[in-house]
Amino acid sequence: MRVEVWSDIICPWCGLGLHRLKAALARFEHGSEVEVVHRSFQLDERAPADRTESVRSMLQKKGLADAQIDGVTARVAQLAKAEGLDPYHVLDNRVGNTSLAHELAAWATELGHGNEIWDLLFASYFGAAESVFDLESLVSLATKLKLDPASARAALSSRRYAQQVAADGRAAHELGANGVPFFVLDRQLAISGAQSVDVLLQALEKAWTNQGSARA
Repeated sequence: MRVEVWSDIICPWCGLGLHRLKAALARFEHGSEVEVVHRSFQLDERAPADRTESVRSMLQKKGLADAQIDGVTARVAQLAKAEGLDPYHVLDNRVGNTSLAHELAAWATELGHGNEIWDLLFASYFGAAESVFDLESLVSLATKLKLDPASARAALSSRRYAQQVAADGRAAHELGANGVPFFVLDRQLAISGAQSVDVLLQALEKAWTNQGSARA
């Protein structure tokens, strides 16, 4: 069975959602037979590529008052901590254009390191509040996976994975996604948002049963 996961690297609910999916798979009887495939979804493709800004500044531009910003970001950080993700930097982080980060993920996935690169991107951004926006930071992440830095630099500099990243986003919209995280199980069952582990487990069981019925 295949589970496709659409995420943006700087989406705090995406990092939490992937963590919950892993927990659900650990409890799922057939978890070892499930292939997780990561897809790209940029929340703001028009974000400037040459600079970043604080999370507070970004949310203020969306019309949220400081009290709302404090409440929303504290909630997800507290949930993450309660579920074992600590530290989990949300408000004290920066946001920017994630195009290059998604292209790095596409390149690493092509080399067979899809799960590892997404784990590393989330851990670097939310766990350590490190940049995932500039070329040098992303090449450094590639080396942490023991991937060739020169090849990573060439892939990102050429922008040859940009169309693939854009295609992922279009596919999500075609499947009904309005935001992320967005999970699609065997292209038959879609789940939006960072649902609980129990909800994800129930979805896995339902999709597995439906798969068996289709084969019967």
